[in-house]
Amino acid sequence: MDKEILVIDGACGTELQRLGYDVDVVEVSVGPVHVFFYWVHDSMLNANMPVLVDLSIADPLWSASLLLTNPQVIKDLHTSYLNAGADIILTATYQASIPGLVQYANLTEASASAVIAMAVRLAIEARDEFWAEQKACNKNGTLFNQHQYIRRPKPLVVGSVGPFGACQHDGSEFHGRYTDEMTIEELKQWHKPRIMELIQNGVDLIAFETIPAEKEAIALIQVLETFRGVKAWLSFVCKDDLHLNHGELFADVMERFRNHNQIVAIGTNCTNPQNVDNLIQSCKRLDAYDKPFIAYPNSGESWSVDRWDPTIPPVELSDYVQRWIKKGIRWIGGCCRTTPSDILKIRNKVDGIPKLKESKSLI
Repeated sequence: MDKEILVIDGACGTELQRLGYDVDVVEVSVGPVHVFFYWVHDSMLNANMPVLVDLSIADPLWSASLLLTNPQVIKDLHTSYLNAGADIILTATYQASIPGLVQYANLTEASASAVIAMAVRLAIEARDEFWAEQKACNKNGTLFNQHQYIRRPKPLVVGSVGPFGACQHDGSEFHGRYTDEMTIEELKQWHKPRIMELIQNGVDLIAFETIPAEKEAIALIQVLETFRGVKAWLSFVCKDDLHLNHGELFADVMERFRNHNQIVAIGTNCTNPQNVDNLIQSCKRLDAYDKPFIAYPNSGESWSVDRWDPTIPPVELSDYVQRWIKKGIRWIGGCCRTTPSDILKIRNKVDGIPKLKESKSLI
């Protein structure tokens, strides 16, 4: 293999739902008012005072609501994916925008920024604790033996940055038409605070993910350019095997961004896995493409506004791994409705491919 194959983690919000956590509506009744009180500790928000968080309308925060109510669950989920073999874990910040936390959780901007910082810390702690156990020769009987530990690099903590539409809780990331009404400057100003907080708190990489429109990608890249030396991957959500959700040709968008020196990988996520082959094949006209393709699609089910419609027959993501690698995809994982079990199967398929190229660094 000419590039190392890396395994990305799987779903956050839908996996927490599967485990029984309510990440759509979180509310506590206090008389006629639905509110949530929590005590802010020094370790969390650099304060020592009670804060009132109104979660009666917190459903737009999705899994980010658990950063406020049950952060240990987020850390445990990171650990589950690491134990399943993920080389990359993403922070629980896909829908945790600073404007969203201010609007929907009644936080100040400073407290909202601190929640983003906490999300990074949870992921870093999970990664560092996992890696220390691996270096201790797996005394706890976890997945990897010492040979595999030597071969695999230390996992990355990647800061998740979802699109503007994902934080509106209206399904607009599934069409991206909000980009027709917003200017690039408006998109930049909305995204920049979260990106800055992720970078300042020590993520290894930024993930611009589930981006439905080229215009939003332009805005994100322009924000990235204000942070010299910071690297990111760029991943688009596609409605079929040729087009972004907003309608642009995937290959044309790949052509525009593929040579940017701060982009380390580019591809698709939150997409039907059956579309990935043709999406990547459509880019074969791009000469001298020297960056990894990335693919972490959904489980294969389709979201239809209020429910997941199953694929018949069921899709097994790991069945695609060898084919995708032959097509040039090097970073592989899962998005909505995927689980640690799915990531373990992908890990096993990747480990079964001979002569993986070793690397001292992922970025």
